[in-house]
This record gives sequence, C-alpha cells and structure tokens, in this order.
Amino acid sequence: MAVVSKILNVWCENFEIVMRFLDKLLNCFNVLSIDTEFPGFLRNTPRNAPAVESYNDLKFNVDCTHLIQLGITLSDKEGKISYTFEFNFSDFDLKKDLHAGDSIQLLKDSGLDFDKIRKDGIPRCVFAPRFLEVLSKHRENLKWVTFHGLYDIAYLVKIFTNDALPPTAEAFSGVAALFFQSVFDIKVVAGYCQGLQGLKLGLSKLARILNVKRHGGAHHAGSDSLLTAAVFAEMKNRYELEESAFDGFLYGMDSRIERKPAEIMMLQYMQPLMIPQPLLVPTQFHHPLALSYYVPA
Repeated sequence: MAVVSKILNVWCENFEIVMRFLDKLLNCFNVLSIDTEFPGFLRNTPRNAPAVESYNDLKFNVDCTHLIQLGITLSDKEGKISYTFEFNFSDFDLKKDLHAGDSIQLLKDSGLDFDKIRKDGIPRCVFAPRFLEVLSKHRENLKWVTFHGLYDIAYLVKIFTNDALPPTAEAFSGVAALFFQSVFDIKVVAGYCQGLQGLKLGLSKLARILNVKRHGGAHHAGSDSLLTAAVFAEMKNRYELEESAFDGFLYGMDSRIERKPAEIMMLQYMQPLMIPQPLLVPTQFHHPLALSYYVPA
C-alpha cells in the first residue's frame, strides 16, 4: 500500500506547538502506532525463561535506563496514515547513564545524534503531563499499535507514572490499562495469520513479506512507528482480523491489558510528574498466549 506521511522531529523548542497539532489530529486519526529507542538490555532474558524471571529482567532494564526516542504515527480506522512524530528525550546522558554498548553503537551507526538529543531534547517531566493532558481528551477513542511492544509500553508506563515499574506482571497490566484502553501487538497477530505463523519475524522482515516499504531510516523511532502503522494497515487489508481477540495481548507476556472504566482517569498521575522523583531499582514478571488462525480475505 502507498504510504505518505511526514516525519516530524520533536524537540523541546517545538514541543508545545506539536502537542496542539497532535491534539487536533487525534479527532480524526485515533490509531497511534508507536515505537521506542532505548539504551539496550542490561540483562538479556534467556529463551523460554520462567515468567517471573522475564518480568524481573524487563523491570530491571526499564527501571535502570532512560527512554531516548518515542515515535508515534497517527492513522484512522481505515488505515489512512497521517503524520509521524519523533519525540527526542533529554534525560539520557551517554556519559553517565547505564546502557548496553552494542545497542548505543547501533543507534549511532543509524544516525542518532546523542549530543543533540541531550542538548535539545524534551525532559520527561515536561513531556508526560502535557502528553497525558492531550490523551485525556481522546482517551476512550484511542487504539495503540506496537510490534513486539512490551518494552515500548513499559517505558511509557514508567514515564506516565514517574515511578519504577510495578512488582509483578499482573500489577503492571493493571497500571498499563489506565493509559492504554486498547492496544495491539502485531507480532502477536502475525502468529495467527496464515503464512506468517511459525516464522521468526522482525518488523522489517514482516514488512518485506507484506510488500510494505519503509520510509526513513531503521532504528529511528519515527520511521519504525510509521512502518508499524503501514504493516498493521496491510494486515487488516489482507486478513479478516477479529480485533477483540488480540486486544490487550503483548508478545512475551500473558497478563492481558484489559479495558478500565472511564471514571478511572489517567490525570491522577499528572501532579507527581511535575517534580521528578528518584526511581527505584528492581523486583518481578510473566509470558505467552493462545488464540486461533486467520487466513487472507
């Protein structure tokens, strides 16, 4: 499918203008496909690790590191893609903060300018309350889309709550549900589509199989979120997906993120976010799923 979307880089200086623009766009384009760039894994989880170990590693990695970029691509329910926003965060200090050297080198090789991001990026204490304010206006109508998105959602939960991740996967799912009323992981969905199940799929490989073209560079959150949006639209076009069967499932986690009543509002988190608190380090987690197969329409 043809994809036309402008990738807008968001820095501290244009953040407020972008948020006003985003607020207006969400009235028509309420599907948010997201991707994040972060400093890598301090702990690598072994394949087939117990559920608790998996969550412990997720929690440790996210609690101990800072988000670098967040990409958000907006689209409508028909798959028409609007703008892509690439938010750059100033909190990560390459000279001081924990990171995985190979991951940072990959991001450097892909063109990320860590000096500029540190100098001109958005502090999370500025981003979170304003972003949540905008989301709260549209909360009941938003749909979130990820690819292998557990870490994407976890970093946003950390930023939105300004706290360490909850101690268990079940608690994490409960907190995530306050912010993400409807969330899809297309790596999960692909596992139940004819011709895709059983394959070792990364986002780029899945895009090639579906003949979806990338715009922008890999390992940039904006480009990756745009590719995620285009792949999701193509999958919906090819397969008769029953979206409710996949809503709330993230790849690598069996605790479903389930819809919460509207009266439980995310804005309860906004006040603590104004004054960043020191984050705590480690504690606990969970794994997989089961559904049924989808064939091309």
